[in-house]
Amino acid sequence: MSEARPPSFLLRGQSVPAPRPAPGLYLVATPIGNLSDITLRALEVLAGADILACEDTRVTAKLLQRFAIDRRPVSYHEHNEAAAGEALLAELTAGKSVALASDAGTPLVSDPGFRLVERALEAGIAVVPVPGASAPLAALLASGLPSDAFFFAGFLPSKETARRKRLEALARVPGTLIFFESPNRVAAGLHDMAGVLGDRPAAVCRELTKMHETVYRGALSELAAAFDAMERVRGEIVVCVGPPAAEEAAEGADAEAILAGLLAEMKPAQAAAEAVRLTGLPKRELYAMALALKAKD
Repeated sequence: MSEARPPSFLLRGQSVPAPRPAPGLYLVATPIGNLSDITLRALEVLAGADILACEDTRVTAKLLQRFAIDRRPVSYHEHNEAAAGEALLAELTAGKSVALASDAGTPLVSDPGFRLVERALEAGIAVVPVPGASAPLAALLASGLPSDAFFFAGFLPSKETARRKRLEALARVPGTLIFFESPNRVAAGLHDMAGVLGDRPAAVCRELTKMHETVYRGALSELAAAFDAMERVRGEIVVCVGPPAAEEAAEGADAEAILAGLLAEMKPAQAAAEAVRLTGLPKRELYAMALALKAKD
């Protein structure tokens, strides 16, 4: 009876052994387009972990095939996260190593992995980041906009009224704003950004690291008009919008509006901590304000 082959991956035609990671939950960033952007550490963890979980097993299969990683991943996504999360937590509690990979980019950015991390930490399980590709950071690099302070706001609401309200909450954040956007809504989103935020410099990054990577730069009104004129927009979109003028952001920073925007993505304590950096106000004051805003929801 032959023994099972030890875990390995293929790199430049050479088989590289992959040691089993220590028990814990590993959050593995994967390429957002170009598969060569995978890190060596990510390959080791993907190949060596006891269990590999991912959003879409078909997407991850392409990455595994490219690097000859012979294993069958399990699915963990927003539609099965309750049952799948329970199963993964049981394996973690039993001392297994679990690698959680996104379809593209860094896990927990606009996916359900955050809930699994919360439960793992509550159970005293080690959570280990395996950093790598990130669409928001790649877009920020390509945008040419200030990168000393930035705020990732995920996807804007699909409805215009809710979208404009969200933009109003973010208007005075003193840093570059980064959004994910649907290709079907990017023109409407740019018009609302120009209307609410003012005609700031911006960049629309499409298909980053892929064959048809394109970065459009200009004022928000110019970009809105350009995308209006396009017959069809395809691909993954990231929009970066420059910060407000200094006089708008500093002394006039509206702590309540900033907190309202942060609370859409974070818990009160996390929102207060981030608002300290953005406003310079005392954390205790901001935390009390965040709790009050949360109570109104």
